[in-house]
Formats: sequence, structure tokens, C-alpha cells
Amino acid sequence: MRYDLILFDNDGVLVDSEPISNRLLAGYLTELGHPTTYEDSIRDYMGAAMHRVHDLVLERTGQRLPDDFDDVFHARVFAAFERELKPVAGVGDVLEKLTAEGVPYCVASSGSHQRIRVGHRATGLDRWFTEDRIFSSQDVGRGKPAPDLFLYAAERMGVAPERCAVVEDSPLGVRAAVAAGMDVYGFTAMTPAERLAGAGQLFSSMGELADLLV
Repeated sequence: MRYDLILFDNDGVLVDSEPISNRLLAGYLTELGHPTTYEDSIRDYMGAAMHRVHDLVLERTGQRLPDDFDDVFHARVFAAFERELKPVAGVGDVLEKLTAEGVPYCVASSGSHQRIRVGHRATGLDRWFTEDRIFSSQDVGRGKPAPDLFLYAAERMGVAPERCAVVEDSPLGVRAAVAAGMDVYGFTAMTPAERLAGAGQLFSSMGELADLLV
């Protein structure tokens, strides 16, 4: 086998959540007096943990977001997930092939444990991810682009970083995986290829991925 572990980002890689969450994030920030377009949100926050939203708004405006910002935002996102969320096209086939080939995999996401689970239940992907295969930035002190989450997930799964491959669709996630010393496969469905330049391999369709990994 080429790898002993495949680590999947969640949003935009397993579940097609980035259009939903960035639309809602841009709208909520604008509502609070911080004008933000959908494109701004994709550029600044895609792939990041929530603390990055707070940090950037404070840095740019000198104002703190409301104490209940995360709770209100997540309530809106989870409601939209129940109505709209779909798995990324073809990802079920990838997971089925990895399982058939005996290649271990897990999810390592900037999103909260609750966000991961809500999305997986809404899309049926929960059948592929048992509790011991789910890792969140909540589990570590620093989210992406720090390598902490990927290193933590690999350690918990009992695999050395150099034997891991990461599937990512955000520049922050690619930077984190490179810093962790892992091979990176950059998914360009929503992100221009040049923004994922740090990835060793780029692909635009999940139909390509399984053959690249095994």
C-alpha cells in the first residue's frame, strides 16, 4: 500500500457544505455590521476553525463579535444542513474502495465535533465514520494551518506522519498537512489550483481520487 492512513478534511471534501456555510457566514457578518461577500468568506475563512473568524474581525475592525456568535451561526448552519446538505459527489465510492482495499481512513476537520456529526447524519456518511475515526480542531490547541490536528489524528490512529496522505480543499488545510510532513492531495472543485499549490497532487473530481491513493 502507498499509505497506512488517509486523512480527509470534512467540509468541501466529504460533505458539500462550503457553499452553504460561507453563504450564511457572509450574511451573518454583514448583518452584524461587518460587510462580507460570499467570495470574501471563501477567501478568508474556508477551511478555518471558528476562532479565525473572531481573530480577523477583531484585527480588522477592533470590534469583538457577540458572545453568542458561534451558537447563532451554528444553529443556522445546522438547520440549513438538514434542508440542503449533500455528500460530495463520488466520495462514497472512494470510501468504499478504501474499505475494500483495507486502507485505514479518518476525518480531521476544522469544524466542531457536532458540525461533523450533523453533516454526516444528514448525508448518510455516518455509516463510514465511527467515533474513533472522527477528529476535530476542538481536540487540539491550534487549528489549521498549524499541523497539530493532523499530527494528533495520525498519532491516535497509530500511524507515522510520513505514511499518511491528506485530502484537502483549502489553502489553510494544505499548509497544515505540509507542515505535518504528510503527502497532500488538493481537491480543486471549489478552490483554484494555484491556491493549493503546496499539494503534491491536484485533482478536480472524486472519481480520480481512489486511483491516486491506492
